[in-house]
Amino acid sequence: MFRRKRPPRIPGLSINRLIPNILTLLALCAGLTSIRFAVHDMWKEAVVATVLAAILDGLDGRVARLLQGTSKFGAELDSLSDFVSFGVAPAMVLYFWTMRSAGGFGWALVLLFSVCCALRLARFNTMIGEPDLPPYAYNFFTGVPAPAAAGMVLLPLALSIQFGGGFFDQPMVVAVFLMGVSFLMVSKIPTFSFKKVRIPHKWVLPILLVVGLVAAFLVTEPWLTLSALGGAYLVSIPFAVRSFARLKSQAEASNVTEGGPSE
Repeated sequence: MFRRKRPPRIPGLSINRLIPNILTLLALCAGLTSIRFAVHDMWKEAVVATVLAAILDGLDGRVARLLQGTSKFGAELDSLSDFVSFGVAPAMVLYFWTMRSAGGFGWALVLLFSVCCALRLARFNTMIGEPDLPPYAYNFFTGVPAPAAAGMVLLPLALSIQFGGGFFDQPMVVAVFLMGVSFLMVSKIPTFSFKKVRIPHKWVLPILLVVGLVAAFLVTEPWLTLSALGGAYLVSIPFAVRSFARLKSQAEASNVTEGGPSE
């Protein structure tokens, strides 16, 4: 009997390798949709779309590593998506919300935020895989990452939704946030990176309880909770600077001890 020849297998990508890129594209669509909501004065929906884009952006990299679907194409796509979702979309939302009433000054600050986001992402891409990065620096970002910057710069809008207009919707107040967050993005201030943090076993259950509590407050008091989370991240920056300096000094002291006194 003659065995039936099997047809040749068609080369292609596994669906597992496409899932991270699909998540990245969904994040991009969410960011662009926030601009559409802002054009129609749907401010709550615009903030929600930005938050959704940040969640999807946080998932795509982790899913890629879990499914072994990391690629250079995915990294470039993720960077472009971040620029649109967290560099362009929040700036346009704030412009349509209140900064257009400031005329050319408002538009200049919107451009400043987008340009600083592009510079921050370009610097991050060039730092990937640096061989001379010290061990203590792996748990820190240089400057504020783009998703966190988008959340902080939208704080006035979230606070205005929670407490009403009159103060947080003033162009000068929003201008302070735009300039401050723009500086934080391009600065060399160390900020916490939670990607490689290992949680001790005794803290797993308490952290899960806190996550559940935050999720409950997001349902019952979404704008107050989002404002509190953004404020908490802002407060964490000085602690990150202090922790980075302490680890750096310990590493330098350890190197001096191992190498002995120098002449």
